[in-house]
Amino acid sequence: MRGIQQDPLHMLSIWLSIAPIFAIVVLGHLLWRVSIPSMDFWDVIDRLVYWILMPSLLFYKMSTAHFDASLVGSYSLVILAPFAFCVGFALLGGRIAGLNGAVASTLLQGAARHNTFISLAMAERIYGLDGLELAILASAMLIPATNLSVVPLMITLASGKGAGGRVNAILRDLVRNPLILSVSLGVVVGLVWPEEIPVIHDTTKLLGGAALPIVLLSIGASLRVTGLSASTMPIALSFLIKFAAFPLGTFLLARWIGLNEMQTVIALMFAAAPAASSSYVFARQLGGDAPLMAAILTLQTGAAFITMPLTIALAQRAFQ
Repeated sequence: MRGIQQDPLHMLSIWLSIAPIFAIVVLGHLLWRVSIPSMDFWDVIDRLVYWILMPSLLFYKMSTAHFDASLVGSYSLVILAPFAFCVGFALLGGRIAGLNGAVASTLLQGAARHNTFISLAMAERIYGLDGLELAILASAMLIPATNLSVVPLMITLASGKGAGGRVNAILRDLVRNPLILSVSLGVVVGLVWPEEIPVIHDTTKLLGGAALPIVLLSIGASLRVTGLSASTMPIALSFLIKFAAFPLGTFLLARWIGLNEMQTVIALMFAAAPAASSSYVFARQLGGDAPLMAAILTLQTGAAFITMPLTIALAQRAFQ
């Protein structure tokens, strides 16, 4: 673990440490805007990341990790309980605000979805390989929980109660989700074959090593400066839940359970991360408000450049 928390310029030190992550995101957006290498290139990169690079990283880390069994139960509570609370908060907030189904489903995504890739990159940047390994564990818990809860709720909000057939179709697709499959396969392989398997692990390690920088470029290319004039109510609610309620609930629960600094801060990296870029695609496909989702994604990703270092700095201060 790096000694960032000992630096007298605490906030600045954290900011400088993770600045390259956001610099790569900005670079990806600039490259997309000037069509470098080409517009089609970014579609190919998205598919490469989704089907090959990130599954390789998740499989390699999950199959070679050695987690403390006593940590898994308490960590799953810290990761999943605040997530469930914020899903409920978003649903209740949308109803109280009188938002229609499309806007309410978009608010749900903005409040509850997280950008796994930014969190993984930050965990490795601040805490090294130990941090990345723990972040992979958090991802293994959140990826299935998020998709298996948020997607059916979105369909219900946008389409009403008669969406059972669509829910079943979406759930079948999620069962074939390469990220979920790679995590599951990694767990099974790690239990059955604790040593690295020649060729398979060597290959997935090399591919996984390329995942994070490429996916950060892809995140930048996916941002759209459109819809920024969308209604301020759902945007404000998404910010309140994502950057205040979610991190605060995670921090309080982690302290109550007795997690150490690294475990707490990495949980906060997921709680305070901006919404996932895939949220825009889900909004378009499942009857959400796509322009509003684009606005939430763009504004949250920009704000996270300030809010995430601040959240980390405050959490680390609590352990001094």
